[in-house]
Amino acid sequence: MSEIAEVAAHGGAGWSARMKSLRDEIGEVWRACGVESEWSRLKAVLMHRPGPEIETVADANKALMLDVPNPLLARCQHDSLVAAYRNAGITVFYVEPCSTPLPNLMFMADLFFMTPEGAVLARPASTVRAGEEGFVAQKLAELRIPILRYVRGRGVFEGADAAWVDSTTVILGTGLRTNVEGAVQVKNLLHEMGVKVIKVVLPEGVMHLMGTLRLVDRDFAVCWRTRIPQAAVKVLRDHGYDIVYVPDEEEAIQGMALNFVTLGPKRILMPTGNPKTQSFYEDMGIKCATVKVDELHKAAGGVGCLTGVLEREPGR
Repeated sequence: MSEIAEVAAHGGAGWSARMKSLRDEIGEVWRACGVESEWSRLKAVLMHRPGPEIETVADANKALMLDVPNPLLARCQHDSLVAAYRNAGITVFYVEPCSTPLPNLMFMADLFFMTPEGAVLARPASTVRAGEEGFVAQKLAELRIPILRYVRGRGVFEGADAAWVDSTTVILGTGLRTNVEGAVQVKNLLHEMGVKVIKVVLPEGVMHLMGTLRLVDRDFAVCWRTRIPQAAVKVLRDHGYDIVYVPDEEEAIQGMALNFVTLGPKRILMPTGNPKTQSFYEDMGIKCATVKVDELHKAAGGVGCLTGVLEREPGR
């Protein structure tokens, strides 16, 4: 027995204890990844190019869509979105299932939420999307990105319901797509990281928290006045944010003018066709790149919904 105890496998000479934290291992043992802000420089995203699954959509409403998108045009516009990211120096990874997935898989933002230590895998709220998270889990594992937890039990959670206010604070919306049980599980995980989670209740008819607010700099937020919960406004103001509101309701609804992705401090990628809102953003000092995604809007999501954020520069 004493001879066995002396070998490395049993803790003897040559044993090397793992002393680094998971966060310290990111970029070494694990692929570089992580998010702790919504506004710092975007470095890597996860996308899914709509494939044969959208050719099977006959009833838009049953598929959780607004209208049936033209598959060829939808793919062309998705390619343009990916090209816009690559032109901005952002690394793009694809989820490419071996089997035909469900028709909403393109909406990557819903399917995970990134932390500085890895991903929280979503559990989508609708049966129409049940199982999409498995394709994302497979890709994250392939990329060697840690999956910290999967929402379990009767909990449901979608990544677009959470946002980093700062490196120690997350705002988490509950409502249609994230229930209390799912929110508690996400909150408990983040609490273990020293992150405070502030829950807000989303109004009826609001799909995600993402649709009510976007953060474009350390202290600057764009919100939708008639949709954002006042509790969320208070959180932002308490954390030093200046808040402006989208100026045109029609562009916000029809053009998804708030459904953008922040590329870096006061730099965004937004959908074309929103001249009033784009001019307003530019007057606020925001540099706007644009991409045409109106065919993809028919599937009930925009630039932000289509984009799974894997890595940003630290935003402290």
